[in-house]
Amino acid sequence: MLDYVDLEADLSAEERLIRDTAREFVADKLESEIGEHWIEGTFPTDLIPEMGDLGFYAPNLEGYGLPGVSETAYGLLMAELEACDSGLRSMASVQGALVMYPIHAYGSEAQKDDWLEPLGAGEAVGCFGLTEPQHGSNPSGMETTAKHDDDGYVLNGSKTWITNAPIADVALVWARVTDGDGADDGSVRGFLVETDREGVTTNEIKEKLSLRASITGEIGLNGVHVPEESVLPGVEGMKGPLACLTQARYGIAWGTVGAARNCFETARQYALDREQFGGPIARFQLQQEKLAEMATQITLAQLLAHRLADLKERGDLRPQQVSMAKRNNVRVARNQSRIAREILGGNGITADYSPMRHLTNMETVYTYEGTHDIHSLILGQDLTGVAAFE
Repeated sequence: MLDYVDLEADLSAEERLIRDTAREFVADKLESEIGEHWIEGTFPTDLIPEMGDLGFYAPNLEGYGLPGVSETAYGLLMAELEACDSGLRSMASVQGALVMYPIHAYGSEAQKDDWLEPLGAGEAVGCFGLTEPQHGSNPSGMETTAKHDDDGYVLNGSKTWITNAPIADVALVWARVTDGDGADDGSVRGFLVETDREGVTTNEIKEKLSLRASITGEIGLNGVHVPEESVLPGVEGMKGPLACLTQARYGIAWGTVGAARNCFETARQYALDREQFGGPIARFQLQQEKLAEMATQITLAQLLAHRLADLKERGDLRPQQVSMAKRNNVRVARNQSRIAREILGGNGITADYSPMRHLTNMETVYTYEGTHDIHSLILGQDLTGVAAFE
């Protein structure tokens, strides 16, 4: 696998084991079938418990049966899963970074006891309800409301583009607390909503042209009553969902490097095997220039991901640094998957080869968890002190 500046020489034994376990899992269980899942628009739900057994959900958290591995190990796991398909990494990323992390960081002891072990084992599936039909890049404009009643809250609203929603047992829904007359008390709160509660719907979004090997849906909330015990007690306001997004974006910065690396390896092998004009096309300068540039860009993305891990491990990672990595590494994967498909020629448009599948998936990853443009503005504000959002 591409590791041009020998970053893996510095991995610990545990980090190598986690990388190799994920790589072997993908090779044994899914690599030969993922193209068909993508074509059919399905996710291999039968593998969810096995992924839990292997510790793929939030392994960088501690306690409640979670192993507490290093941030580098977690990143390597995300890279191996996304080398297979973005849908696989998205499922694990949502389960771990967007559902288990906020319960771990902001939940009550009862909530942690109820949910962290089942979610970590893959016995339960979670989803993260933030994006709304009219509020994507501006989540603070959310219209979903939670009205106080005698013993809890009544939730009304809708969320969309929610990974795992149609198969989820619990949804972490972010809503604006109101007095019932349209006024709010200024707080956005997180609610753990079991999807079998009356008034909850989780319709699947079908006929996607990207991220097809992922189950995506909506969350409808029509007079859904939840008790006071369902509220995450440890956070109020947009700090909560934004902190969750930082965790997920960290995983994306690593995961997309895996997708880009898989595209490179596929294109390099094809160039060596494919013969035209009396020899392999890898001998042509045009093809070598493409491979050299691919390797360079992917190596730079790897370096950025490893640096993020070091900063995160010692508690110095800033959200803006994660924005830089998410913005850059998704762009690298998007661009290099296109070049890889180009090297494969006509064969590259079939599901027998991964680059075009990765290319279409990257159109989603380029947009979700903060669009490329939004991350540009986050960096611009950090660099200049001037907020272009206002």
